[in-house]
Amino acid sequence: MATKNGGSVALLLLLLSFLLSSPLPAWGDAPFPVNVWPKPTSMSWAEPHMAVRVSSSFHVVAPSGNAHLLSAARRYAALLLAERYRPLVTPAVNVTAGGAGAAGRGAELGYLTLAVSDLHAPLQHGVDESYALEILPAGAAATVTAATAWGAMRGLETFSQLAWWCGRERAVLVAAGVRVEDRPLYPHRGLMLDTGRTYFPVADILRTIDAMAANKMNVFHWHITDSQSFPLELPSEPALAEKGSYGDGMRYTVDDVKLIVDFAMSRGVRVVPEIDTPGHTASWAGAYPELVSCAGEFWLPDASDWPSRLAAEPGAGQLNPLEPKTYQVMSNVINDVISLFPDGFYHAGADEVTPGCWNADPSIQAYLARGGTLSRLLEKFVGAAHPLIVSRNRTAVYWEDVLLDQAVNVTASAIPPETTILQTWNNGGNNTRLIVRAGYRAIVSSASFYYLDCGHGDFVGNNSAYDDPRSDYGTSGGSWCGPYKTWQRVYDYDVAGGLTDEEARLVVGGEVAMWTEQVDAAVLDGRVWPRASAMAEALWSGNRDATGRKRYAEATDRLTDWRHRMVGRGVRAEPIQPLWCRTRPGMCNLVR
Repeated sequence: MATKNGGSVALLLLLLSFLLSSPLPAWGDAPFPVNVWPKPTSMSWAEPHMAVRVSSSFHVVAPSGNAHLLSAARRYAALLLAERYRPLVTPAVNVTAGGAGAAGRGAELGYLTLAVSDLHAPLQHGVDESYALEILPAGAAATVTAATAWGAMRGLETFSQLAWWCGRERAVLVAAGVRVEDRPLYPHRGLMLDTGRTYFPVADILRTIDAMAANKMNVFHWHITDSQSFPLELPSEPALAEKGSYGDGMRYTVDDVKLIVDFAMSRGVRVVPEIDTPGHTASWAGAYPELVSCAGEFWLPDASDWPSRLAAEPGAGQLNPLEPKTYQVMSNVINDVISLFPDGFYHAGADEVTPGCWNADPSIQAYLARGGTLSRLLEKFVGAAHPLIVSRNRTAVYWEDVLLDQAVNVTASAIPPETTILQTWNNGGNNTRLIVRAGYRAIVSSASFYYLDCGHGDFVGNNSAYDDPRSDYGTSGGSWCGPYKTWQRVYDYDVAGGLTDEEARLVVGGEVAMWTEQVDAAVLDGRVWPRASAMAEALWSGNRDATGRKRYAEATDRLTDWRHRMVGRGVRAEPIQPLWCRTRPGMCNLVR
């Protein structure tokens, strides 16, 4: 249970003694008997490695004043008491005898104390997530010290990963004589989930957010709507979900959103909503057919002429910026969504605006005949939406296309860098460089590294390319962004690679992206985890050791262990190697 923070002179003296007697070496490359994912910035475990039993009455002593932290404290106390994780390799530790414990079993750890400087710091971009964790050698005391509640949550997660079930002792053990000092490299470490193409029940979203928190990821980018469906119920525009969702039981209510946002906040995870406009809006046509160009048209009129397409994939339809009512509906949507989601970011999409769709609209054809351009048409739309977003005290986030697309783009004056962040997804580090050199902050989601849907072929049917049995030999196998992104591919990517120090400061972090044309609840966990874990560590503590060398070889066994623990927590993560490899360190490497 969580109780008010009392503190004691004896506890402070014990901690001070430990601080003075124990130097704090960097972790280095050597793994510990039990490891933490993502790897902390700095950790030491006194030798010989010791562990202490966890008392059956274990609780977290948390300061009152922050309901989300109190919720986290209760949750982690319950998690520790129910822990049944058995490491794949038995930890080589000594169980401390200490003083007499319950029933003469020796020392037991009865509680962990949280000490937080600022309980009221809001969960927002750039909030301090640093923490320090101390578990005294005899297990006499454990403390997490943090500047904010959100840092304290990160410390609780680290503490939970230092515990395991010991069958020989028939008890939960936790490492003793441990010191951790930790903070993230990047303030934005996210996962994007697309619920426009596939509806995911709320329970699956909550499980995903819970797994994100366990990996110290802090941004759930919710790509809520797309051309295929509009599943979000909005008070001012109820017809959008009524006529644009997949049907009853496949909509998110206002209460669903409140539940998701509160659940996430109790785990230190921000929820950033995305309503993609003006492209990817065919689902709006059920409620407002007069606002959507090329709605209901076949997406690829001439399969031999890709530039003539009406959409990037099946589901053609784009909002028409020349229709006055577009702005009334858009304004209602933005205001409702901002009222539902408290985060300081609002993602407005603006990717893949397809020229063929607007060119097929008679009103836009007349506009072009009068000397208009598609780029000016997009700028008209963005120029109306962006000030509205900013007026609601939000930073506007767009996909990179709004500035970098070769055919349809806006000028920088329409999206001032001071109030705008761009999310990059094409051309690897090259587009990141273009964005930051233009003065924008960047979220990196390069499809070549961070798109988790890639490598599963394409979903369009009636494809004669497969008539030739050699059609996908030596190619991406029908997936535009293939091949499959392995965890090592994700782990090795440097989101600020090739940038100057000044440019790199504009990279706020990254997101792995789970587009869902071929994903539903049955396969979600395995597609996301543990590959998202690889990005989580790279953005938390980096993918290099103290010498600057990539540490993927050392990370392999740790990720196998972490995946095993995640499965025990109810996350159906994919394996990365046979268990044979974990019990024979180094034998499954390509190079000895």
